[in-house]
Amino acid sequence: MKMLEQEINRRRTFAIISHPDAGKTTLTEKFLLYGGAIQTAGSVKGKASDRHAVSDWMEMEKKRGISITSSVMQFEYDGYCINILDTPGHQDFSEDTYRTLMAADSAVMVIDAAKGIEPQTRKLFKVCAMRHIPIFTFINKLDHEARDPFDLLDELEKEFGIGTYPMNWPIGCGVSFKGVYDRDGHKILAFGDSHRGRDRLSSIDCDINDTARMDELIGSYAREELTEQVELLDGACFDFDIEQVRTGKLSPVFFGSALNNFGVEFFLEHFLKMTTAPLSRQAGETTVSPFDEGFSAFVFKIQANMNKAHRDRIAFMRIVSGKFEHDKEYFHVQGGKALKLSQPQQMMAQERSIIQEAYAGDIIGVFDPGIFSIGDTVCEKSNKIQFEGIPTFAPECFAMVEQIDSMKRKQFAKGMNQIAQEGAIQIFIEPNGGLERVYVGVVGMLQYDVLESRMKNEYGVTYRQYPQSYQYIRRIANGADPKKLRLFDVKWVQDFHGHDFLLFNSEWHISHTLDNNEGLELVEFGH
Repeated sequence: MKMLEQEINRRRTFAIISHPDAGKTTLTEKFLLYGGAIQTAGSVKGKASDRHAVSDWMEMEKKRGISITSSVMQFEYDGYCINILDTPGHQDFSEDTYRTLMAADSAVMVIDAAKGIEPQTRKLFKVCAMRHIPIFTFINKLDHEARDPFDLLDELEKEFGIGTYPMNWPIGCGVSFKGVYDRDGHKILAFGDSHRGRDRLSSIDCDINDTARMDELIGSYAREELTEQVELLDGACFDFDIEQVRTGKLSPVFFGSALNNFGVEFFLEHFLKMTTAPLSRQAGETTVSPFDEGFSAFVFKIQANMNKAHRDRIAFMRIVSGKFEHDKEYFHVQGGKALKLSQPQQMMAQERSIIQEAYAGDIIGVFDPGIFSIGDTVCEKSNKIQFEGIPTFAPECFAMVEQIDSMKRKQFAKGMNQIAQEGAIQIFIEPNGGLERVYVGVVGMLQYDVLESRMKNEYGVTYRQYPQSYQYIRRIANGADPKKLRLFDVKWVQDFHGHDFLLFNSEWHISHTLDNNEGLELVEFGH
């Protein structure tokens, strides 16, 4: 039991969230560099010959320089075993990010110092706040022109309704960026033109009241400004309270430049001390502790074709309690069957290695022959618990997709079926119709580009796409026969599980359908 506790206590599992282009993937790669997990940081944007970000593995991600799907990376650093969940920043992929946050114990929010809080940051924060998970803020790109740091803190506090505590403080910005001041350690971390922050730096002990030494380090003007700002901070900002941090009410704030590797090590070391070991989870009325000896986990993501050589499907599981052991038989609650988790592996984006064991807090991938769904629970046969499900976003845009080459009917059907099972893109068929055409529902329009790219690259299929005017979807809840319903300007479709849905152009059409079909019950998508 002692070994189990030691292994679980050294786990740290967190998600990195941000608006696109705030520097999230760059920060992730710097973490991996410190942990020795990679030797060279990839280029998130650049020429075709450049290395691509480790966490971006889809062809479309590499071409566009954006993260489309969440990636999982594990590495060791300073005695900790760290699981990073790198999430898409683009709002069109917010459902994937939402599910990933369900598997995290804390979140790192990356903010562009020049832009402040952006729409997607706001949306993702609300998910974190709903779960009361700790939020750590990294204000990035201080080597560029930036907004006043007090304004940024004020915006964080007003927008999110939480306190902030700056762990360090920027000395200038852009061309006049001199470095940061460690408030608690009373040290200067200098940013010089010679190295531009690319080397590991040693902080310089310096009392802020040592005028001569401060002037020597950063110049008299910067020293005067810093002294005034720190005095203001000490008098006006929130007091540091670790319990407030761990309940998501106080966000420690760090300033730096991820691209230049400046302030990243300071952030990582402080973050690991402040964030928690794996947290307990609810399974109905039961609270499942990570230190319970019985293994339990839930599926939060399914991804097909991460490895072109194998064309397989991977179910990502967050281990909630106990220890996973290779070749041991567990129980799949929703399937009602005992099974062995095939090809258990840990990830470095698309790179993977087979493992013999894993512990609460870890993220593992297992081969999925088509039996798992998002939210499924796997546990000990003797302790059949079921974790709370993961909500699904209702699609807001719809299109009809029709295959072009009838000789590739099987590939078209297989691709649509597998992508539907991943859950991020919703795919429906016409009842009693063939699979030559399907209806695709997405949260954001960019997902259509992802679908087209994946069908072409992973299944060798091209198709025609016709936008539809439908905006709402409802599931028929009470077993009513759709053939007997009086439907006006409404589309009846089914998912791959045979559930009946209706597509509507407006809320008026929903009301009209209910008024003209007595006893009909409709529920929102995902319920």
